[in-house]
Amino acid sequence: MKFRQACSRFTVFTFLSLAKSSPNSTYTNPILPGWHSDPSCVFVPEEDNTFFCTTSTFLATPGLPIYASKDLLHWKPISNVVTRPEQVPEITNSTSQTQQDGLWASTLRYHHGVFYLITSYAHQFPTFGVNTGLLFTSRDIYSDDAWGGPIMLNISGIDPDLFWDDDGTVYASTAGITQQTIDLETGDLGPEVNIWAGTGASIVEGPHIYKKDGWYYLIAAEGGTELGHHQTIARSRKVTGPYQGYSGNPILTNRKTTAYFQTVGHADVFQDSHGNWWGTALATRSGPAWRIYPMGRETVLFPVRWEEGGWPILEPVQGRMSGWQLPNPSNNSIGGNGAYADAPDNITFAPGTLIPQHFLFWRFPEEGTFTVSPPEYPNSLRLFPSLQNLTGTGIPGVGVEETAISLVARRQSHTYFNYTVDVSFAPTADEEEFGVTIFLTQYQHIDLGIVLLPLPSNGTLVPHVRFRTTLLDDLKKPATQNVAVPETIVKALPLSSKTKIRAQLQIQAKEDSHYVLTAVFPEFNHLRFSQTVEAVLVSGGTGRFTGTLLGAYATRNGGPGSTPAYITRWQYQGLGQKVS
Repeated sequence: MKFRQACSRFTVFTFLSLAKSSPNSTYTNPILPGWHSDPSCVFVPEEDNTFFCTTSTFLATPGLPIYASKDLLHWKPISNVVTRPEQVPEITNSTSQTQQDGLWASTLRYHHGVFYLITSYAHQFPTFGVNTGLLFTSRDIYSDDAWGGPIMLNISGIDPDLFWDDDGTVYASTAGITQQTIDLETGDLGPEVNIWAGTGASIVEGPHIYKKDGWYYLIAAEGGTELGHHQTIARSRKVTGPYQGYSGNPILTNRKTTAYFQTVGHADVFQDSHGNWWGTALATRSGPAWRIYPMGRETVLFPVRWEEGGWPILEPVQGRMSGWQLPNPSNNSIGGNGAYADAPDNITFAPGTLIPQHFLFWRFPEEGTFTVSPPEYPNSLRLFPSLQNLTGTGIPGVGVEETAISLVARRQSHTYFNYTVDVSFAPTADEEEFGVTIFLTQYQHIDLGIVLLPLPSNGTLVPHVRFRTTLLDDLKKPATQNVAVPETIVKALPLSSKTKIRAQLQIQAKEDSHYVLTAVFPEFNHLRFSQTVEAVLVSGGTGRFTGTLLGAYATRNGGPGSTPAYITRWQYQGLGQKVS
């Protein structure tokens, strides 16, 4: 295993490609870097001994990605469950500026040739009971279109789970912990019964049931998905309970430790082809200070020892892990057209290509907003500006135009990275803007844009560079006190309103605590703008469930403009991971 040391802070980090090539059972967490919260995974021998995982997406679309891997370390997005507004119209209609609305934690399972994904759509940071259950199925997990539905479910809790008993009866369990039978064809549910109250900690959620050695085991997360997060377990001789908690609980946690990986919990466990048990969970690379963690909750992997008739022993989560011999398939190829989770981007939007599978939007974009290689400008991605800017609130009941924002993004998946966008833009109306953003929620984002504004002296419209951050009430917490928050900066460019602007906008992270946003104008060598900002501004707050997206946006800021911008090159290069 090769490591490189960051000179300024003596922080050890490693390139994922090097860590994953290790010939022994040592590997590096996270296995799904960047915002990948609430993982649920399953191993399917019938699918060429492949592992599949899904994670939460809240209001981001396409929703509920499916990742596939043969070796548990190299993960490729192969489909998205929610790709069409009619599947979950609540996403389009939501006016939430935070991430509290949307598709919360799911469970992914496989049974008799069918993949099942059960999830909940939660409304405005719900207490248990303010949500809608959704059941999706697919016989071809590599196809977006094969995910139909969903069947609507009248469940009362979040984080639903599916379990098939030996007699064929299927049970759905939700946070609480409640259980009821479910008809997978109709969605009909039996009476709801509370089967376990947890160990006494707050917020008992994320249940999963497994049967082993004649016992039914129920695992759940407790303590909230913050520093007190931990995983507990109970068991029963009957699936309906009563369940008896383990005297050694919690079985997984990093609370009250100095570990760099914190908030560990919301686990799921599964076996590989050799019968070895593994687990995935969410974790935050923040240390116990829990202050700087812009990538939010990520997916980590750990070995599990589970002797016959006993309780499972889950290996504590660290950056460097050792355990069972990792799967070493003779054929490690994965179907689908997506790029691996930690792969770089070098995208020129050639004719005949599609928007990459790992790109994300916030809600569903208005139809026609994004076009790959349009006739008037081949080898580019055309963005039409949205009426709302990134902070726009939307107006209920008046249609997608009022809630949609023209934002296309990808997850920040490395601690250290370079992200650049080359753009051609010729704005003609007041407040037309194109820019790049570090986006957490509509309440929390950091933007660097090119915008057409009037000069104070004579009202002439000329292009400006504008840098701004959003700092609304939920950010006024101890974590952001004594932070150097830059004021909005607006600088006129020595260009006329008729100039076609060619610019390169860049976001860099050379250390984990700061970003540097830069605008360069290649045709005017003397024009350059750069601003440094602290990463704590996109850590937690209104986005403590999600993680940063790096992307490009176009907006008319409520004005009359309609001029498109054209991205001619999109590049992302991961430079390394901080793991301890």
